[in-house]
Amino acid sequence: MKYKKSKLRIRNILIIAGILFVIAGCSKTQSYSELLREEERACNWYLSGQNVSLDLPEDPKDLVTSETLKSDGSQWGEDAPYYKLDSEGYVYMQVVSADFDEMVAIGDLVYFRFMRENIKELYENVETTSNGNSDYLPNGTTSFVYKNTYLSSTTTWGTGIQMPLQYIGYNSEVNLVLKSYYGFTEDQTYCIPYLINIKYFKPEY
Repeated sequence: MKYKKSKLRIRNILIIAGILFVIAGCSKTQSYSELLREEERACNWYLSGQNVSLDLPEDPKDLVTSETLKSDGSQWGEDAPYYKLDSEGYVYMQVVSADFDEMVAIGDLVYFRFMRENIKELYENVETTSNGNSDYLPNGTTSFVYKNTYLSSTTTWGTGIQMPLQYIGYNSEVNLVLKSYYGFTEDQTYCIPYLINIKYFKPEY
């Protein structure tokens, strides 16, 4: 009888220990709302060091301003403003170079190349690496169909990277502060925001 009681006691102890282990593990798991707050803090930190404009110019050609030009006359300057592209503030655009000769229409195929950095890692001052396909052609081409919400080959990239094409055309380049809500599908669960450089190209047939 004592042996059975001893076994029962040990089993109960193991069960309680298992429950405590699970609870401890759960306590270390961040909730979605906590991840969102972290994302917000990281993006606010990054944007606080930038020239930010909450209003877009009426004429898209005014996106290329004096601040966008370097001293040698070529486009791109670090003081070029980041324009807020949506009412919620999920996407901010800084124009690197803009081309208006051929705009993108709904249903058009757009090829793009990108490099991106995790803004949370920049905020936390931890070692971060850029990733994308801009600097290494064998990484493959990437593309989407403008405004398409059905093709997985398009939706996997999110809608944020398409927003600049309301204002600029093919052969343009932008930097985006891109929050996960409109970001790549793989980043949405963990609320990872990115600073992303994108170049848009027209397909060659």
